[in-house]
Amino acid sequence: AVLVESLLVFTVVLLVHVVVWDRFSWCAVALAVQAFYAQFKWDRLLQLGGAVFQFRGAANSGLLPASMVIPLLGVVMKERCRAAGIVYFERFGIVVASTGMLLALFLSILAVGITKPVPTNTCILTGIAGSVIIYTMKHSLTVSEVIEVLEVLLIFVYLSMILLYLLPRCFTPGEALLVLGGVSFVLNQLIKRSLNVIEGRGDPIDFFLLVAVVGVVLLGLFFTVLFIFMDSGTWISSMFFHMMTAVLGLGVIMPWLYRLIQRNPLFWLLQFLFQTQTRLYLLVYWTFLAASACGVVFYQNAKRSSESKKHQASTITRKYFHFIVVATYVPGLIYDRQLLYVAAVLCLAVFIFLEYVRYFRIKPFGQTLRHLLCLFLDERDSGPLILTHIYLLLGMSLPVWLFPRSCAPKGTLPGAGALVPYSGVLAVGIGDTIASVCGSTMGEIKWPGTKKTFEGTMTAIFAQIIAVALILIFDSSVNLNSSYAWILASVSLVSLLEAYTTQIDNLLLPLYLQIMLMA
Repeated sequence: AVLVESLLVFTVVLLVHVVVWDRFSWCAVALAVQAFYAQFKWDRLLQLGGAVFQFRGAANSGLLPASMVIPLLGVVMKERCRAAGIVYFERFGIVVASTGMLLALFLSILAVGITKPVPTNTCILTGIAGSVIIYTMKHSLTVSEVIEVLEVLLIFVYLSMILLYLLPRCFTPGEALLVLGGVSFVLNQLIKRSLNVIEGRGDPIDFFLLVAVVGVVLLGLFFTVLFIFMDSGTWISSMFFHMMTAVLGLGVIMPWLYRLIQRNPLFWLLQFLFQTQTRLYLLVYWTFLAASACGVVFYQNAKRSSESKKHQASTITRKYFHFIVVATYVPGLIYDRQLLYVAAVLCLAVFIFLEYVRYFRIKPFGQTLRHLLCLFLDERDSGPLILTHIYLLLGMSLPVWLFPRSCAPKGTLPGAGALVPYSGVLAVGIGDTIASVCGSTMGEIKWPGTKKTFEGTMTAIFAQIIAVALILIFDSSVNLNSSYAWILASVSLVSLLEAYTTQIDNLLLPLYLQIMLMA
């Protein structure tokens, strides 16, 4: 299964660089080869318990598929912005690609360094890949861009040491690379933009995303350290939690956002949300869907009796939420993508805050949330945090957040790139859902080395093709320009990756589909 997963990732890398071939292509190929070898070192460390931190079990390290995501995103973003003539974002894409390569190389070096005896062949490959990457960065980046890449690496190192120690068994090495690498990049961007504020420059919704992500992470770190010294389950601690959340929100996060957007954040948000009648209709519709999702949770818990031997919700029951999320995102993508962007940021902040309440057992809702959500746990929620629903939200939202709006004339990319914002809907909302439901109900032929079925994968591909046809009918901004073969190849590769990967598919699949469609 690991070999097939690696083969699929190599296929994506080669297909992207057949279309976009430049000096970074050699770096990406070299990085993929050394990550393939380093991945087996990580897998051996995890099996023997020799890794520095406790990582999520029942999965391989996932180093190769995770290592290629950020570099490939940077490469395809650079190419799209170069074609549009936007030099600033072309340079930004180069910085993203270089940062991703350096973070992946660091994680590989870490595995090689703690493996005993020292693996000679892997060391040689890592040295060659590192030399190619550093040589290319030397001739591609300015001094300020090199400093920016090193800043992200430094933040990643410290953030990894803190969070992997505080949150054992929550991530595989590959998932840690994606999540903590993304947070490190966001934090560095926020610091950079805060120190170089120019009035009227920059989109407020971009600043809103940066501040929200950094704010909730800092909030979690603060309370994690605080509750080491006091019991978080008492009423006094709970009152202190709510009070300090208000203080940090109103006293730190709001002024920070005010400095960036140069206006009152609350007034700006209210004005933005209720700016048009379409937005009002969408908000009412989304409120109804949120109530429906809560209704599913309460109903499934009411069905669970104390005598029942079944303590976990079925796969089909968990996929109800995927259907609800699809129903949420599709109207937003068709009618108002900016509103969807902001609403997804708000939803992410609320999800993470509620997870803090559950994790720290904050009164009055902490224990209730623990009881309600434990029904929906699966084998991937083996750590102290429940992250599956947050990964689902991220998988649907990242294609919207990472869409290069400044490099897209008329708000959309030509050809298959027009489907980029729909990557989460196609890969997770439709593909993963149909594969799970059909595979568990009528699947008989299993893919070698996995529990996934041939029938599930084929129906997922078919369902995504039908979804693309429906998007063409209902979204007039989408014009594929006869790029149907590339779309079919992209959907098929990502569906096969879903069958073979042991990583969090909600996070990985939309990013790979976005990379393929942007290329």
